[in-house]
Amino acid sequence: VQLVESGGGLVQPGGSLRLSCAASGFTFSNYNMNWHRQAPGKERALVADISRSGTTYYVDSVKGRFTISRDNPKNTVTLQINSLKPEDTAVYYCSVAISGRWYWGQGTQVTVSS
Repeated sequence: VQLVESGGGLVQPGGSLRLSCAASGFTFSNYNMNWHRQAPGKERALVADISRSGTTYYVDSVKGRFTISRDNPKNTVTLQINSLKPEDTAVYYCSVAISGRWYWGQGTQVTVSS
């Protein structure tokens, strides 16, 4: 299993970013895909989930600002982040749970600062 994130960066409050995750090594269309984030000094936490059929889930703090989507033929999952706030600063990880084991990408840094 390999997950490779891209798209992070430094952005001003109110800005947008589009994070992408390229997945390989498993049958992508068979699994829910997730984005987690880990802010400095905090534990890694779920941000958004998308099911095999495209049903989405968001934690309350990002509802209306974040959009998760997937492209099964391309084995990619994307997180569109709008209206960024300083508290969104974190390392964002793409993840998948397969047979009870979590797999993670290397993460991509998102920094929101003026």
